[in-house]
Amino acid sequence: FPHEMALIATSGYDHTIRFWEPTNGICYRSFQYMDSHVNRLEITPDKRYIAAAGNPRISFFDLTSSGQHAISNYDGHTNNVVEIGFQREQRWFFSGSEDGLVKVWDFREKQAKRAYKSSDPVTAVVLHPSQMELIAGYQNGAIRIWDLNSADSCVFETTPMPNVAVRSLTVSRDGSMLIAATSKGRCFVYNLSTARSDVPSPSRLELQHSFPAHDTYILKCLLSPNGRLLATCSADHTVKIWNANDFALEKTLMAHTQWVWDCVFTIDSAYLVTASSDRKAMLWELGSARPVKTYTGHHKPVVCVAMNDTSVPPAPGRRPSPRPSRDPGRPCPSSRPSRHRPPRAWPRPRSGPPATP
Repeated sequence: FPHEMALIATSGYDHTIRFWEPTNGICYRSFQYMDSHVNRLEITPDKRYIAAAGNPRISFFDLTSSGQHAISNYDGHTNNVVEIGFQREQRWFFSGSEDGLVKVWDFREKQAKRAYKSSDPVTAVVLHPSQMELIAGYQNGAIRIWDLNSADSCVFETTPMPNVAVRSLTVSRDGSMLIAATSKGRCFVYNLSTARSDVPSPSRLELQHSFPAHDTYILKCLLSPNGRLLATCSADHTVKIWNANDFALEKTLMAHTQWVWDCVFTIDSAYLVTASSDRKAMLWELGSARPVKTYTGHHKPVVCVAMNDTSVPPAPGRRPSPRPSRDPGRPCPSSRPSRHRPPRAWPRPRSGPPATP
């Protein structure tokens, strides 16, 4: 896998992680994940590994070898793992689970360095851009900020809607804004103070705005890399694109026929990939609000998508990571093996009038 190549991976309830060529929709590789369904996928910043969060195990697969099986497993949760993510330099990773625990893991020791416990199931976790705090959402509606310099320190807590689950969290790249989406279809916009090592006070949340985004569950909210757009995925089968400055609705993406669970922006914020219970993933060109490619091959609902389309130069040395295996691999079982490597550029925007919200 050349480092500059765009990677798109999807998974869900059919125990298969599939990798797709962005422009022609061919599945060129797959991993079997037989332990459980997959709740979340995340590709490491250096594109060497993909992590899959299941119930209750976290597994890592090596993208630089032909191995078919997980090279490393992390046990410690006792229920669905709903969130995973990586520290910027890949020194550690974090997870959140319905067992009420937010954990910080050491790659080499395969055990949690930190475990932040609550009595309520965790529903969402994001890492503050400062890399010093984890922000978690809970089934009871709470949002808690955990200090990574402490073994068990909740430095701030707020509850936008009591007893209404926080389904998703997203934080701006500059650390100035946090958006929480709830199971009632409402989004809450918070001003987030910057956490810095030379400032003793921790981050705090100040509610700035709230707005009804959908009439039913929001399953994912995500700010674009350029900070200009907010995407919300819903059980109403749509994805809505909002202006992140005034939160006016800009586009409504309509092509999925069942719940839309997850989404991810391309690094240039021009495209969005979505995952749905209709067993499809779609690549959308946001200028026209139309799907330019549909990825089909899953046999059950697709509930998570991961993408890394950044240009990453080969690192001079290996970062802390799971030890790879040398198991024989195989191409995607439902597709013909591709003779072409995934393209290094995204498709050119499709012309046409913008969709009406």
